[in-house]
Amino acid sequence: MILTVSQLFLYFFIIPSFSYGAADTLSLNQSLSGDQTLVSLDGNFEMGFFKPGKSPSYYIGIWYKKIQTRSVVWVANRETPVSDIFSSNLKIIDGNLVLLNESKTEIWSTNMSSSATPGTEVVLLDDGNLVLRYGSNSSSPIWQSFDHPTHTFLPGGKLGYNKHTNTKQVLTSWRNKEDPGMGVFSLEVDASYKQYYIQWNRSRPYWKSGDWNDQTHIFSLIPEMRLNNNYNFSYVDNENESYFTYSLHTPSIISRFIIDVSGQIQQLSWSDNTDQWNLVWAQPQDLCQVYGGCGTFGVCNQHMLPACKCLPDFKPRSQSEWDLGSFSSGCVRKTVLDCSDKQKPVFRVSYVEKGSILAFPENEALPLDEPACRSSCLDYCICNAYTFISNICHHWNLENLNNTAPVLYSYGPYASYLDKIYIKVSDHHKINTKVLLAGIVSGFSGLVFLCSIAVIFYKRMKSRDRGVLSEEDIKGLDIPFFEFKRISSATENFSLANKLGQGGFGPVYKGTFPEGAEMAVKRLSSHSRQGLKEFKNEVLLIAKLQHRNLIKLLGYGLKNNEMILLYEYMPNKSLDCFIFDRTFCMRLDWALRFDIIMGITRGLLYLHQDSRLKIIHRDLKASNVLLDGDMNPKISDFGLAKIVKGRDIDSSLTRVVGTFGYMAPEYALNGLFSIKSDVFSFGVVVLEIISGKRNTGFYDNKEAFSLISYAWGLWKEKKPLDLLDPALAESCNSIEVLRCMIIGLLCVQEDPQDRPTMTGVLGMLGMDIESLPDPKEPAFVSRKRVHSSPTYVNESEINQLTITEEHGR
Repeated sequence: MILTVSQLFLYFFIIPSFSYGAADTLSLNQSLSGDQTLVSLDGNFEMGFFKPGKSPSYYIGIWYKKIQTRSVVWVANRETPVSDIFSSNLKIIDGNLVLLNESKTEIWSTNMSSSATPGTEVVLLDDGNLVLRYGSNSSSPIWQSFDHPTHTFLPGGKLGYNKHTNTKQVLTSWRNKEDPGMGVFSLEVDASYKQYYIQWNRSRPYWKSGDWNDQTHIFSLIPEMRLNNNYNFSYVDNENESYFTYSLHTPSIISRFIIDVSGQIQQLSWSDNTDQWNLVWAQPQDLCQVYGGCGTFGVCNQHMLPACKCLPDFKPRSQSEWDLGSFSSGCVRKTVLDCSDKQKPVFRVSYVEKGSILAFPENEALPLDEPACRSSCLDYCICNAYTFISNICHHWNLENLNNTAPVLYSYGPYASYLDKIYIKVSDHHKINTKVLLAGIVSGFSGLVFLCSIAVIFYKRMKSRDRGVLSEEDIKGLDIPFFEFKRISSATENFSLANKLGQGGFGPVYKGTFPEGAEMAVKRLSSHSRQGLKEFKNEVLLIAKLQHRNLIKLLGYGLKNNEMILLYEYMPNKSLDCFIFDRTFCMRLDWALRFDIIMGITRGLLYLHQDSRLKIIHRDLKASNVLLDGDMNPKISDFGLAKIVKGRDIDSSLTRVVGTFGYMAPEYALNGLFSIKSDVFSFGVVVLEIISGKRNTGFYDNKEAFSLISYAWGLWKEKKPLDLLDPALAESCNSIEVLRCMIIGLLCVQEDPQDRPTMTGVLGMLGMDIESLPDPKEPAFVSRKRVHSSPTYVNESEINQLTITEEHGR
């Protein structure tokens, strides 16, 4: 921005020389403009003009003063930005706080029916609340920002309903990370049931918190609220109002609650160790449960990176918003559909990957058979696509969602048996003959040119395929390199029929090679943030791990941006497919389950102690334990693994990654990890194997909110065998079951120093029960704090194997 001489004169000489950088109060006859700011008394918060990201617009907002990353918690003029902050002013006019733009037009105001008073002032408090009041001695504010939150709910604020004025405090997401305008997702209270719900477009609820529990001080469907002992939650309901609030036991901790542009609510805590926000919990956990999160003609799949993509022949309506992580604007056609008789449309089949969710742009279900469904969509120009599910014809007509639009799933208990969509496209085969001839001539000329240079680039491309690895690296590898075309042929060009599943790394396919060898082919997703360096580390380091209870890496492949790992094929898939399925669980008697526990123990012991690399897995869970043809367990998926050199192996991370329900408390809350983090995850898996229940499957259970707390309750009540999976009633060895339950509880104790090592676990699996120590209270059961102080190592001593996204898998 270029200032004129007159503007500079006004700014430096006419505007009062009040130093807002050291003041928390804006008084009558003072104004805020340019780079001037208010700072709360203890320096917790700052208020002034800010510009989000690369946006050309400016807003008045409040942000944290003491952290380097500017995190805005409140915005005044979120719908009416200004472009020139030096000629815009925030000031008190007629008893209201008012923002005037460049032309001195009022664009935002507190809008209170009050009159000018000499003592009127605005003060920024240390809790982040901006207060308009009649002088410093005023007992109650005329107006406060806590009553008008934007997307952030701060400790000490209220989120509720005023029964006299019939008004609510509502959190509303930003449009995207560079636009604080009103987004499509909002959170508000349902005072009738003492619960909260998230809505799309302020009209369609898609998530509820469950009722408030006065005994546990959490909402029934958010057990994660008890993850961190530093929060004190409360819900107040009286004749005047009904609201939810929270405070911090340690006020020096910086924490906030937001509704994100993704449609999730998130509780975040600032870490001084890593200089970033750590996610404490988020709801809905699955991004694809957010209604319309991918918009019209968008497909959501939690296992994709990013989670949203457009249907074939469609593109993002706003590419800039998609690049900023906001997908709710949806997708539009790449080319306008031609419905003329000269170019009658045809249908293209799009297969829907398992685990995907789509939202219909219009709720139109027609009682037609499939041929009539197809024909009617073909003849109806505005019909973009059709599906035929459960003998019902569905048309995709409009390009915008509404609050009656249904959601289709391709998995789970709500599955609509959706496996394919028929998308209408123009028939490009009916092309003018002259155009076709010209194309052939031109194509032939191009072919001659390409052939003349193909030989030159052939060897260069061959070397480029393996360019990420040096010749020295390749010589040190004990695993073969696979040509991309060989891998593609073995997987039938990565066909959906051969797809085994999806991990944080990317999709996994079954590959059958000409010599009859079967392998699991992991293909790095083109959207994954996992880079060449991490891929190289996994190839060079994981390849050296050799243990019967670890998945074996058989080969690797590289081509341009494609990075592929080939593992031994596990015909019985993963442990979770058996223990959590009420049919398949019958195939796992107790003797087999005990063998699986022993195998996992030996595999982890090798990683922690016997391997020279000393690896912390960081994502051990039932779905990452694969079973071979003889049901032998093999630990897999080292995408989050850390390799540590030296004896001391406790450290901290710049971001917390993994899967909720298996993460140790010191890691989930503070980013501290060690071999004891893996021990905690192992304890959870053991309890799941015994019970046949998921640790996170207790949301509706009034007695316990997790398997850990349920098992601890049975232990205290001296009824430990009640934890046993009913499928094991006839095959169980009660002594072994009790021994494994005690070991599981010892592994999930809150203090890491109380947990055994895997060496200790292996020894205890052969001990008499009387020789085992009594377990202490596990993590996530009470408000007891962790007292241990993990030791840090120099960051240079830590080499990371592979990184995947922050989301659990």
